Amino acid sequence: MKKVISVKFKLNGKSYYFSAPPFNIKQGDDVIVETSRGIELGRVSHGVQELEDSAIPAELKSVLRLATKEDITRNSMNKQKEKDAFEICQKKIKEHNLEMKLVEVEYTFDGSKILFYFTADGRVDFRDLVKDLAAIFRTRIELRQIGVRDESKTLGSIGVCGRSLCCSQWLGDFTSVSIKMAKEQGLSLNPTKISGACGRLMCCLKYEQDTYESLIKEMPKAEQKVKTPDGIGTVVSVNLLRGIIKVEFDKDGEKTLCDYKASEVSEVRNSSRRKNKEQILKEIDEFS
Repeated sequence: MKKVISVKFKLNGKSYYFSAPPFNIKQGDDVIVETSRGIELGRVSHGVQELEDSAIPAELKSVLRLATKEDITRNSMNKQKEKDAFEICQKKIKEHNLEMKLVEVEYTFDGSKILFYFTADGRVDFRDLVKDLAAIFRTRIELRQIGVRDESKTLGSIGVCGRSLCCSQWLGDFTSVSIKMAKEQGLSLNPTKISGACGRLMCCLKYEQDTYESLIKEMPKAEQKVKTPDGIGTVVSVNLLRGIIKVEFDKDGEKTLCDYKASEVSEVRNSSRRKNKEQILKEIDEFS
């Protein structure tokens, strides 16, 4: 077990673990920490907690100290510099006629590096752009190409539900989402209805998927024969959330539909398949 704290560097960003410092620290404190990028200022998103060694990285970085007023002022100045750098970079992109869209600019806390995040349809030769930016800012320049999901997370927007995008508000990591989830949840497969602002499948398809998967295992499938209080019929449709099964009966050439609760319906086994299995076992016994 190790004592750790969680720190965020962006309001909607991911939390990272750091070794718990020897001094008192609590949620909401601004701290100066050591990262792979150098010294950074972040905010404690979760106070001291004990976790298993397997749940945290092998090598934890340390918390150097609580942030001072000077640190917070410096960080605010960096934010203003980022806005200026964004405008300068946009102008340079137009001058070089590059097929790329600038999304965000980020200064490291000590100003030793500036990171420019952009999106593009393919690879971009930005070597001349880097040279121009390095000559202007006199520091290390790094350009990083990101995906459309990361762009939406950074810029933010309003989803089809009328609320702010999950990724820009609270979602730390993107999860894998597939068209299979939309099918199993009975949603329209129209891309415009199941896609988010980024143009990819909506992240919220994942939220209820575990529930749907467990319900699917317990419910009969469409076109399956089932036994009901009114006899044997064929499943037409299944409402997973309500637990209602619509069954079709064919009596004297007349078809009728009835709804049943899941507890009132049981699967009808394939008797011919069972018979074949019994016949095979009998033949094996005779042969032996």
